[in-house]
Amino acid sequence: MAPATPGRAFTDAELIDGFVRTVFGAEYWNFGWQASRVKKFAGPARVYVDDRSGAGRGADAIRFLVSLPALIDGLELEVVAEPSEANFRVYILSRANYRQVVINEIYNRPASSFAPGNCLVRVVSTGNGIERADAVIVADEGEFRFQRCLAEEILQGLGPTNDDRRLSASIFNDSSRHASFTDFDRHILNMLYHPAILPGMTRVEVRRILPSVVAEVRGRLLGTSVSKH
Repeated sequence: MAPATPGRAFTDAELIDGFVRTVFGAEYWNFGWQASRVKKFAGPARVYVDDRSGAGRGADAIRFLVSLPALIDGLELEVVAEPSEANFRVYILSRANYRQVVINEIYNRPASSFAPGNCLVRVVSTGNGIERADAVIVADEGEFRFQRCLAEEILQGLGPTNDDRRLSASIFNDSSRHASFTDFDRHILNMLYHPAILPGMTRVEVRRILPSVVAEVRGRLLGTSVSKH
C-alpha cells in the first residue's frame, strides 16, 4: 500500500466533526438503530481473507490488516485461517464476480439486484458491538482502485461506515483521491477505539465526551504519521 503523506494538525472541531460524519450513518443502508449508534468491535476482530482474485492479492490485504493494531490503539485484530472462525470476512475478487457475491453471499438475497458501488462493506452491529462485517474488494480494475478499496472498506468494516464529500482529508469520501490510511482517518479510528467510546452510544452521548477523547488521542498521535506499508 502506498505510504500516507503526513497531514497537517487538525483542530478539535475538525476531528469531532469528522468523527460524527463517519461514525454515524452509513453509505449504502440506513437501518435506523444501527445508523444512529456507535459501531465498533468490542472484542477481537477476527478476519478471514477470501482471495478469489487469482492474482495473489490476499497477501496485500493481510499486510494491511496486521499493521492496524499498531496504528489504532484499543483495536484487537487477528487474521484467521478458517472462515468459520471469522467475524470479519474480506472478499477479494474480479468485477465479473462482484454482483453475484454481494447478492448471494453478503446479503443472501438471490432475488435482489442490490449490488452498489465499486466496492462495498456491510456491518451488522448491536449494542454489544459489531457482530459481523463483510468487505468486498475488486482487484482487477487497476492498482489505485484496489488500494483505495482495500483501505476504505477494511477501515469502514471496523465501524466508521459513512462517507462524506466534505471530508477532504479522509478516505471516507468518494470524491477524494486518497488511497491509503490517512492521518485524519487514523485520528478518527483512534477516537472510535478509545475505551470511553462504547458500542451503541448515541450522538448526544458521544458529543459529551469527544472533547476529552480527541485531546487524549491528539496527544498520543502528535508528531506521528501513518506508517508505510
